[in-house]
Amino acid sequence: MTHEGDDGDGARAYVPQSPAEYGKPPAGLRRRMYDVIFEADTPAGRRFDIALVLAILLSILVVVLDSVPWLHRDHATLLNGLEWGFTALFTAEYAARLACVQRPWRYATGFYGVIDLLAVLPSYFSLLMPGTELLLDIRILRLLRVFRIFKLTLYIEEYTRLGEALSASRRKILVFLSVVLMAILILGTIMYVVEGPKNGYTSIPVAMYWATVTMTTVGYGDITPHTNLGKAIASFMMLLGWGILAVPTGIVTAELSAHRNDRRRGAARPARACAACGSKGHEADARFCKDCGAALS
Repeated sequence: MTHEGDDGDGARAYVPQSPAEYGKPPAGLRRRMYDVIFEADTPAGRRFDIALVLAILLSILVVVLDSVPWLHRDHATLLNGLEWGFTALFTAEYAARLACVQRPWRYATGFYGVIDLLAVLPSYFSLLMPGTELLLDIRILRLLRVFRIFKLTLYIEEYTRLGEALSASRRKILVFLSVVLMAILILGTIMYVVEGPKNGYTSIPVAMYWATVTMTTVGYGDITPHTNLGKAIASFMMLLGWGILAVPTGIVTAELSAHRNDRRRGAARPARACAACGSKGHEADARFCKDCGAALS
């Protein structure tokens, strides 16, 4: 679940949802469960998250080992039992997350809620449709919580800024990609005419594939020009590829610099307080309270 915000250029940018927006219980057993499950800053919450990550890694290891033919043949019962044990554990954890928040539907439809659900569904689907248990590797996505466990909030923030920069520059990138596609079409067609089917350029799509491989400087070598003119065109495309690869980097870097300047200007404005819970210290461009999730006026 995400909230939309204006990226400053009329586009809508998406920012991750914080656990507080799921609704923190006021007191009681649900509040204690919430503190352990969602609050990584507490000792109990940190231990819980570390244990969860270890369980995820072990469950992935079980899936990987089960794919080895001789291990599956000799230890199928053990591996299957371990997998169902992890499935039961993750199912209980998912149910506990839903039970300890005040807005369970918001969590269930949020990013981590969907990932948590997908982590257990393949096991149950395998009872009806054999083979879907291989999808258990999706649990690796839950390791995104490692950023929260080790307090790497800086990386989460930078990830968000990068997403905002990509969103703000998407029109420029689309225009750039359209120019690249036109160049691939034109140069691929020229190579089809110059080299022809006798040299492996059997059609325009095949020639476009060669142009893509050449311009990205990958160079598989499965199709190569044989004529002098074809080699000259290929050399030009290789040099052109170096310049093309640098363009998206420049576009995104410019947007990141613009976002950084905007944040510096915003830091000069006073932070706001939440009218619902009284929490202070919100950034000037914040739309929701970081503690209770209420909308900021």
